[in-house]
Amino acid sequence: MTRLRPRLLPVGLVLALAACNLAPPYERPALPVTQTWPAQGGPGAVPPAPSPVSGGDLAWRDVFLDPRLQGVIDLALRENRDLRIAVGNIAKARGQYGVQRAELFPSLSANSGLARSRTPASISGVGAAVDATEYSANVGVAAYEVDLFGRVRNLNEAALQSFFAAEENRRAAQISLIAEVATDYLTLAADQDQLALARTTAATRDESLRITRSRFAAGAASELDVNQVETLAEQAHADAATATAQVDQDLDALRLVVGADVPAELLPAGALPSIQLRQDLPAGLPSEVLTRRPDVLAAEHTLEGQNANIGAARAAFFPRITLTGAAGVASADLGSLFAPGSGAWSFAPQVSLPIFDGGANRANLASARASRDIAVAQYEKAIQVAFRDVAVALAVQATIADRVASQERLVAAADSARRLSQARYDRGVDSYLTLLDAQRTLYAAQQALIATRLAAASNRVSLYSALGGGADAGPTDPR
Repeated sequence: MTRLRPRLLPVGLVLALAACNLAPPYERPALPVTQTWPAQGGPGAVPPAPSPVSGGDLAWRDVFLDPRLQGVIDLALRENRDLRIAVGNIAKARGQYGVQRAELFPSLSANSGLARSRTPASISGVGAAVDATEYSANVGVAAYEVDLFGRVRNLNEAALQSFFAAEENRRAAQISLIAEVATDYLTLAADQDQLALARTTAATRDESLRITRSRFAAGAASELDVNQVETLAEQAHADAATATAQVDQDLDALRLVVGADVPAELLPAGALPSIQLRQDLPAGLPSEVLTRRPDVLAAEHTLEGQNANIGAARAAFFPRITLTGAAGVASADLGSLFAPGSGAWSFAPQVSLPIFDGGANRANLASARASRDIAVAQYEKAIQVAFRDVAVALAVQATIADRVASQERLVAAADSARRLSQARYDRGVDSYLTLLDAQRTLYAAQQALIATRLAAASNRVSLYSALGGGADAGPTDPR
């Protein structure tokens, strides 16, 4: 036993060095935001009560309840080209990781060959030309690096984190796609409502114009009355033409984001309030929501990869050991290539120690550290952007219900005023100018109501997206 111990010391030393890792320990940076969502609703408002549950935990089908909208989102998840690019980037990162990981293991290759040579008589030493033939077959290892200081392992870790970042970017693209499809769908429905309103208003004003012209012919209305009604009728027709063009543009935008033609049975038919969306979307805790959004996770994986690159850059200051060897057979005659006594082998370890490189290694280490610092700033910025997205959506959510209710009451009041003005005009109490003003007020209020309802529906989409909702399961480990 005492004789074996000195022989085991070099082996133990190599194993200890092989476990060495020069990368700095990774620590997640502190969140550069407060731990509570900002108070919404004006002076005196209090921050929302902490909730351990977040709307981002809900599957997108549990938020977008309308069957037709679900069908359009399903179609987009299959056909959208940006999402396909993101999926392709994952496959590319997986392949790059596989290439880098392969450097952890020796690469074996089998070779066979024939070598023929002639040595002139003048230098052969035997007074005559010498012809030589050699057949060989061997299995060998070429330039396998013994990873004593973790250079290869850290490069492997950086490639792994790049794969994880690509997967998170794909999940972030999916969230954005779902939100964009839902927003475009709701916008199309709202513009269809605007078109229906414009057409109904135009038809009503055409009828008013016909009646006014009849009254003018009978001497019961002035030419000014006719001109004013005609002005309102043409305005409604212009609005209908504009709304028609806008609906066509909305359809084109929806087709583009989906990546395919949307079947007619999946398209909305106006009636924005009838599109079913989940109403309650709790914000959850900032520390939980912000650190699991895919875009934030992608930034963190990038930071971890840059941290590993520092370890690889530090390892460049230390010796590198590479092993090259082969074992096989060699013979001058093909028939006796595998005969006893034809065995051959070679072993060529190489140690490379940097002495002078003009400062390249130091510059490379400084660059790796700077890249890590940039990644820290990018991670912190991703956190701040995520916090802002949620805060903005919560600010709208705090008042949007009141805005919709107020606008509905405004439409009701404007409609009552229009009916009263019509009755007073018919009795000769008010001028036609008062009636026209009431009609214009009602029309503007109805248009604003549609826009406010769209803002409310879009806010739910924005909040769900800001909370990280709509992502599927996390990335799978390719190891």
